[in-house]
Amino acid sequence: MTAPRTAPATAATVHGPVGAHASPYARWRPVPHDAVRLAADGLLGRWQRRNTEATIPHCVAQLEGHGTLDNLRRLVGDTDAPYRGPHFADSDLYKVLEAIGWDAGRPGGEHPRGFVDDAAYLLVRAQDADGYLNSWFQGVKTGERFRDLRWGHELYCLGHLVQAAVALHRTTGRDDFLTVAGRFLRLVEAVVESGETAGICGHPEIETALVELYRLTGDRRHLDLAARMLEARGHGRLGHDHFSSKYFQDHQPVREATEVAGHAVRQLYLLAGVADVYLETGQAELLRSMERLWASVVDGKGHVTGGLGSRHRDESFGDRHELPAERAYAETCAAIASVMWNWRLLLATGHGRYADELERALYNAVAVGVGADGTSFTYSNPLQLRTGHDGSEEDSPSGRLPWFGCACCPPNLARLLASVHDYVATTSPGEIQLHLYAAGRYVLDDVELRVSTGYPWDGAVTIDAGRPLTGRALRLRIPGWCRSYRLSADGVPVRSAVVDGYATVPAGARTVTLELELPVTTLRAHPHVDALRGCVAYARGPLVYCVEQADLPAGVVLEDVYVDPATPPAADDAGDPLFPVVLAGRARHRPAPPGPLYRPVDGGDDGDAGREIEFRAVPYFAWGNRGTGAMRVWMPTDDDRRTR
Repeated sequence: MTAPRTAPATAATVHGPVGAHASPYARWRPVPHDAVRLAADGLLGRWQRRNTEATIPHCVAQLEGHGTLDNLRRLVGDTDAPYRGPHFADSDLYKVLEAIGWDAGRPGGEHPRGFVDDAAYLLVRAQDADGYLNSWFQGVKTGERFRDLRWGHELYCLGHLVQAAVALHRTTGRDDFLTVAGRFLRLVEAVVESGETAGICGHPEIETALVELYRLTGDRRHLDLAARMLEARGHGRLGHDHFSSKYFQDHQPVREATEVAGHAVRQLYLLAGVADVYLETGQAELLRSMERLWASVVDGKGHVTGGLGSRHRDESFGDRHELPAERAYAETCAAIASVMWNWRLLLATGHGRYADELERALYNAVAVGVGADGTSFTYSNPLQLRTGHDGSEEDSPSGRLPWFGCACCPPNLARLLASVHDYVATTSPGEIQLHLYAAGRYVLDDVELRVSTGYPWDGAVTIDAGRPLTGRALRLRIPGWCRSYRLSADGVPVRSAVVDGYATVPAGARTVTLELELPVTTLRAHPHVDALRGCVAYARGPLVYCVEQADLPAGVVLEDVYVDPATPPAADDAGDPLFPVVLAGRARHRPAPPGPLYRPVDGGDDGDAGREIEFRAVPYFAWGNRGTGAMRVWMPTDDDRRTR
């Protein structure tokens, strides 16, 4: 049963991508979008500034260069250029517009008004009289609209239009995009009500967008339509072709689901929508379903980097423990969707395990998706790249690319990084919660916090309120990977039990200091993950590390390097702004012996004992920024070598 809805927020409060400030079943409330200003010298602040200065302008230029705007111009007679790009290319424009919206509304952001005005002018002119708007079906497949919801992506594109409209309205006050999106939505509502179509999209996305529009407007119809679309799934309405109904997220009702399956991005976007509907309606069955699905990820279907998706063919989750390093798909968009879903679960439950997974995905599987230049990107994110890898295929290149034929990932990165500060903190009556430790200035209601930290490179965090926090306790996340920590308030140690992943500093503190231990951790995979047997990986804090060919001595091939799991590398100051802390250690170089591909265990030359060499590991998110070459997260061990 839905609790009473409060009135929509006034223009005085700028809310971010998840405006659950009034959601009746949110345990914690997101802070306003303009509440947090990240420090320019912090890691998240650097990423966000790079996004403003490089990534968003690059995305705008690529949209023009690849004909995305011309696809709309041709509808209104401004060009005779042919249609270019995939049939869902409109969504790339909408995601860039959303990124611009969030960037315009944050402290220190920018607003390329000319591009936004041009896009609005085009969309208004291109929209049909009945509200329909889709450059593919208006300009290429005319007369076929809503006939192929399985593959057409019409509702998916509309969902991204809605999210762009919400962002631009919240941060700039303009309502022209809302008007365009609203007209299209009224048409969709009529089509769904008619029962003439499946009423759901083969690519979920519109569901979460509809709930956000409800949060903005208070119009219950949007929430009801989102809930209706969720309940319609799992009954085979979309049918199937060379991909099964799992691919389209139509294989089981959302309330009955027990494990994630099918196309990873579609599954996770759907779950973000489920979480949004739960936050507004409190239907416990939805939350129980999501908890089961979340457990299926962390217990058997998630890569150590937080990347999700094991198969290239259908960009899907695989079987339990099917987690190949070399062929990990781990699409950047899936990692972004994981951040979206885990954030909503955190708001709903207040449990730190969701913040842990959000952080793991953000610092590894998301961050790797964009290069240090801000203008090169990955689509899939393997955990191993072999010496001599053939990188001619776009879905498995040797390095980052400036754009893609299916360019969903770069604009998705742009919109997330423009709003990444929205994920650092929440509030509740009498309490402030900090989830991601990022240097900056946080203005939360009548409280101003100045957070100083070098996290994730070091674990020291200082929170200065400038005056005693009367009536406000601080709840600080103690990550699941952290073995020990020290906490003090105004110089006095605080002894607080960690509850649901958080330690609490009672009200009244002025300056709080948290010191998280950041040891190097050697990780093994579950023994049923066959592809990773005999290997270890290294992590320090939230960062997963990898070894690149560039950091090995001359003449040493990465595939011939073996590590001793009992002697982990140590953290070392790299003096590099891209990765200030590396891991330095010693390994054994044992060249593979000559001989056949397969040989008896007891009947061949195992090679010599090799020689000891030095190696270093860099953060996974930073690999591939110094040229192309072999890379691996999971390193074979000496024990593994002796069985070969």
